[in-house]
Amino acid sequence: MVGAGLSEQSASAQPEYRIEDLAHHSGATVRTIRAYQDRGLLPRPERRGRSNVYGDTHLARLRQIADLLDRGYTLASIKELLEAWDAGRGLGGVLGLVAEVDGPWTDEEADRISRAELDARFGGTPDEDAVREAIELGVLERIPDRDTEEYLVPSPQELAVAAELYAAGVPLSAITGHLRELRGQVEHIAARFLEFTAEHVFARYLEHRPPTEAEAAEATTLVRRLRPLAQQTVDAELARAMRIFANRHLQYHLSPDAAVLGEREPRSVPLPPETIRAVERLVGQENVAAFVTAAAEREVQTRTLDTLASNTAHDDQVGQ
Repeated sequence: MVGAGLSEQSASAQPEYRIEDLAHHSGATVRTIRAYQDRGLLPRPERRGRSNVYGDTHLARLRQIADLLDRGYTLASIKELLEAWDAGRGLGGVLGLVAEVDGPWTDEEADRISRAELDARFGGTPDEDAVREAIELGVLERIPDRDTEEYLVPSPQELAVAAELYAAGVPLSAITGHLRELRGQVEHIAARFLEFTAEHVFARYLEHRPPTEAEAAEATTLVRRLRPLAQQTVDAELARAMRIFANRHLQYHLSPDAAVLGEREPRSVPLPPETIRAVERLVGQENVAAFVTAAAEREVQTRTLDTLASNTAHDDQVGQ
């Protein structure tokens, strides 16, 4: 019989587990382990008498599955990866690619800040709503099991910018609102950059599911090379745009007929990334601005006509 944990055997023999013990060591439930077996994700156990016996191979496989699930892979994708590995194609290159993509995309290191330090940086008065919203946005992360209230700061640079804006007179509610808006726009830029590189650079590596060991290693090198390009491009374009709009705003405020200029000055209106993508699928990327403009103008015209018709009907009723 297999013991409650490891079976009674020599130190050199491979450990053996009952399904309950395997669940305990892997963190999975018994039900999940059986489901993985049914899906072909986990090898069948060895049948010994009336007991099923599992080994370290099963434990390692469960930990691999858990790691890939944490990285966002579906069970169907994991099955393809594991089948390729079992067929001898190797999984090391793929996992190296996963680790490269999942690794840090910035040299910035996280920091910690106490609640007292946090309050001091933002005026000295505790603001529970602001802290709650910062946690929701991921600007702060609670550190549990601490004697003093302390937070992890994933991006000290982002928190420093917020503190500078607050010191300059910007309300915290406006700062968090601006961050939400900015995040949506940046996520759209990131999605477009990934679509662009996937189409023109990584398409050849996506033909095989999963890629071969050599393809995965080459793709990993490319990710490492291309990673800083998005940041460099955004930095350059942001600097260009800031110079243009800062000069335009300065001219506007120094102009004697500022009110007239203000009526003609274009305005930027943020749209949710999913809305922009839906319009791109409908009319193409080059026609997004024209489509949104036409749709807005049509809506304004429709509402204007509805208002005129409503006013006319109301006048007719009054005249009767």
